Amino acid sequence: SIRERQDYSCALFDADGNLVVNAPHVPVHLGAMGETVRALLKAHESDLRPGEAWVCNDPYQGGSHLPDITVMQPVFDASGARLAFVACRGHHVDVGGSTPGSMPSTARHIDEEGLCLSLQRISGPTGVVLPDLSQSRQPEDVAADLRAQVAACRAGADGVTALVEALGASVIRAWLGHLQDMAESAVEAELRARQGVHSALERLDDGTEIRVRLSVEGDRARLDIDAPTHPGNRNAPTAVARAALLYVFRCLVEDQLPLNEGALRPFDVRPSPGGLFDPVWPAAVAGGNVESSQRLVDALFVALGALAGSQGTMNNLSVGTPRGAFYETIGGGMGAGPDGPGATAVQCHMTNTDATDVEELEARFPVVIDAWRRRPGSGGRGRHRGGDGVVKVWRFLAPVEVSLLVERRNAGAPGLAGGRPGRAGTDVVVRGGERTPASGQVRLMAGDALWMQTPGGGGWGPDGSGRSASRRREDDDSLGAVHSACGEEVPEWQGAGGVA
Repeated sequence: SIRERQDYSCALFDADGNLVVNAPHVPVHLGAMGETVRALLKAHESDLRPGEAWVCNDPYQGGSHLPDITVMQPVFDASGARLAFVACRGHHVDVGGSTPGSMPSTARHIDEEGLCLSLQRISGPTGVVLPDLSQSRQPEDVAADLRAQVAACRAGADGVTALVEALGASVIRAWLGHLQDMAESAVEAELRARQGVHSALERLDDGTEIRVRLSVEGDRARLDIDAPTHPGNRNAPTAVARAALLYVFRCLVEDQLPLNEGALRPFDVRPSPGGLFDPVWPAAVAGGNVESSQRLVDALFVALGALAGSQGTMNNLSVGTPRGAFYETIGGGMGAGPDGPGATAVQCHMTNTDATDVEELEARFPVVIDAWRRRPGSGGRGRHRGGDGVVKVWRFLAPVEVSLLVERRNAGAPGLAGGRPGRAGTDVVVRGGERTPASGQVRLMAGDALWMQTPGGGGWGPDGSGRSASRRREDDDSLGAVHSACGEEVPEWQGAGGVA
């Protein structure tokens, strides 16, 4: 998950735990990590020592969801004053819970999602002191990745120390503030060009509504997010909502600036108390980080008139096999905008991970990838067309336990400015030539296949085809019925497999 898919993020924070600079990793990690560092400061400021790292994955202490474990280390100057923090967050292959891969689609209580590490010291003068990992189905893998995270933080701290030795602590401290001031100024300029109230509605597949209202006056803005508590696991900590807002405005600002929390200073973020983006323990959260965050980003882009809806999901697939678990997120279509079409077959918005190489996956696990290709025509029509999703087919060579955590299966991504919606996604099990829709948690046998079609992005602007609006609706309804009946090309199972 970390080495092959690169589902990890590294960043530098100021002495108060505010994000300053980062590698171009995963936005939902980066915008939320500062809350974890600040939670550490609040609980253990007097206990922080040079060379000691801390670990946390608690969603109620600034975490995102339980597989994302954060390791962080303070950095001190020669006088002993705290100068900065370095931190990295990685998605671990399995942290326990009710299903392999720790992304159960049906969880309602956080205990069903795995082990919770709440601000524990993980390294010090005696080396790495690992937490209890006995809940994980693969504790040795988690332990190895945690050791790598500790080493990464040590390397980061050494790098900051080298900068201090070269330039002086006062210069580094000043730049940590200056970069945030620059981001704040850039976002203030963007807000002054977007005066007024901007609203949009997103609806999850189960009917849960996410309403956003961004009220901009001068160079300040208030974001109200009206969304009820989710009975399942689509809840997301407020840190994730802030990460989504930070990502959206970093995309809108054209200045070449590092993503940092100075960009959030002009905003007052107000989620519904106790709601979807302000959950109360023990609400389940595995799907909020990966699904609700995507829909919040889509709602904000649509509200601002900047971009049509994108695939709105990370298409999370967790598979437990006799050789261990693997986890995938699958790309889809990006929404189109006034400047051009949406990208095709990409990880959209809040995720930025790779797909595990086919050869690596097939060598490690009893699975063959029978098809992995673009899904033509799944992007919404418009003056600029939405990006297409993908078709991906896994054929299993042994019994497996599959967990699907997905969205946009009931309705496609919305278009903008007269553009048409993208196609919704579909998930199908093929067994002995029979096709049945798949959802939630599924047990498959050797020879069974899982066929996924990911959603396309929405189109932007009228398509200019000359067809009447009613005819376009008929075409869309007809094609939608074919898609929902699992009628797109299912590959013939030849036994040998191979990538189409």
